[in-house]
Amino acid sequence: MATAQQIKALLKSYGESDNEMFLSVALQIAAHEARSGKGKLGSELKKLVDEIQEKQRSAKISGTLPIARPSGELATLLAASYPKTHINDMVLSEDQQAIIHQVVIEYRQHSKLREHGLSAKRKLLLVGPPGVGKTMTSWALAGELKLPLFTVQFHSLITKFMGETAAKLFAIFEAMYNTPGVYLFDEFDAIGAVRSASNDVGEIRRVLNSFLQFLDQDDSDSLIIAATNLNEMLDEALFRRFDEIITYHIPDNEEINQLIANRLSAFNTKNLNGIQISKKAEGLSHAEICRACDEAAKEAVLNNRRSIRTETLIREVEARLKRKI
Repeated sequence: MATAQQIKALLKSYGESDNEMFLSVALQIAAHEARSGKGKLGSELKKLVDEIQEKQRSAKISGTLPIARPSGELATLLAASYPKTHINDMVLSEDQQAIIHQVVIEYRQHSKLREHGLSAKRKLLLVGPPGVGKTMTSWALAGELKLPLFTVQFHSLITKFMGETAAKLFAIFEAMYNTPGVYLFDEFDAIGAVRSASNDVGEIRRVLNSFLQFLDQDDSDSLIIAATNLNEMLDEALFRRFDEIITYHIPDNEEINQLIANRLSAFNTKNLNGIQISKKAEGLSHAEICRACDEAAKEAVLNNRRSIRTETLIREVEARLKRKI
């Protein structure tokens, strides 16, 4: 029988989602049973462990992964989620759509590319004002590729102690290798700011240098996405490290109408004055337009209507424009 220590270790590793430790303890129990004269039970346990390991290897190769949750120190550095968003859920320009679709195509066939000494596009820099779809792009890529999304928690990553931030950054890049997924560095200017900035401190310079080194050395199967609203602050050395730079912008009139149609697809919008609404909404971000649509939808639901009124949506749009003044 398994010892008390082994049972405790099994439960602890299960609670921390530490698959490697769980299987290691299971193998110890199998060996213990075999030494105790219970060879058949020991062989059966080992066979079960072997089958689990083979399934994990197959899942990694095929690009589909079991649910992964960061454990230990990584639990404070990475927030895991499993988005269901897809590229078709987004309103993108032709250029944006072409790049993102190419990333998906290459990732799905990255093994084939490697056989020919080629690398799939995996490292993306997203730049543009707040609320224009940068974070949603990471959701869509994760949802499209059926990968977990790991968002880096900068409040836990950056510390005042010399060398500690770089060590934590190294742990994140190690996780990229061990657990394929989409890794999002949102508000990336927190560590990517130009190294010669007058208000810079030595520790941040060292962190950026470490990031550049880790990015160069990375050969994982993960997508690395850095997103920033302040691309003019980024160090020049960063731009040539990324496979693609995708620029985002405030939506034009055509994109505004498409956003509204997508967001209110469950309602009757045939009487909406699209020209009037899109003209009023000029200058708003994708996120602000979506929130205005949501408020108009709530007004319709609470009044037992299936149709959205032009005046209601314009009122919500104008309310958001006033907040920007």
